Amino acid sequence: MASMRDIKRRKGSIQSTQQITKAMKLVSTVKLQKARNRAESTNPYFNAMYQTVSSMLKRSGTIMHPYLKANESRKKAVVVITSNRGLAGGYNSNVVKLVTESGFAKEDVQIYAIGHKGKESLERHGYEIKSDDSDVIEAPTYTDAAEICGRVLKAYQEGEIGEIYLAYTHFKNTVSHVPTLMKLLPVELDEESEETGKSNVLMTYEPNDEEALDVIVPKYITSLFYGALVEAVASENGARMQAMDSATSNAEDMISDLSLKYNRARQGSITQELTEIIAGASAIS
Repeated sequence: MASMRDIKRRKGSIQSTQQITKAMKLVSTVKLQKARNRAESTNPYFNAMYQTVSSMLKRSGTIMHPYLKANESRKKAVVVITSNRGLAGGYNSNVVKLVTESGFAKEDVQIYAIGHKGKESLERHGYEIKSDDSDVIEAPTYTDAAEICGRVLKAYQEGEIGEIYLAYTHFKNTVSHVPTLMKLLPVELDEESEETGKSNVLMTYEPNDEEALDVIVPKYITSLFYGALVEAVASENGARMQAMDSATSNAEDMISDLSLKYNRARQGSITQELTEIIAGASAIS
């Protein structure tokens, strides 16, 4: 059985850790409020953008545009959005699992990392890190998303990569965050979409379809990038708040358990001293 000194030292250490987890929970709560408001205010725009562009592509018929057809490259670009810091439960590891368990061959994947944790994990798994834009996740802007989008699309147009994916955490609400792997290019329309496109009037582009799609698709993908960044920040703070809340509760349980053990050890020590005193007094008499 541990001594009273050991129990007291252990209890003090846990109490110090609990103070840290409480402070981190409060900080994450404040950050979450700001990030959630930002995500909720921007979501309508990006949802409308997604629906509009999807509808346009469904009505585009058989347009042969680079963004609508696959090239010969087997390489896949995966934009992975994680955090720069840990202590957020399974937030980072869940995004990494999307890539490692996707079935993609490592040699065919190029990682465009946003967030140190995802970069470091995938690097350890043997994936090629094509670029590192981890600083972006601290305060993401639309300009940052456009710059990353431009680099990825340039590689796609030049035939360096044949597919573009986005791995991030979708923010549903404070306690629900869904790791998501989304294919961005080439645009794929399912059978239902094709039937819908045939039943509607085809889209007419001015001045022509190629020039219009050259402008529309990059803006569309940039919007998805930025929307994913905003949702990822909210999800990160939500996950960290939950993790720190659980850690604080666990620390409280451990402190209660150690307090009980300390009291039992103290009671045992007092009982032993009384027994020795009584035994000594009996021996003298």
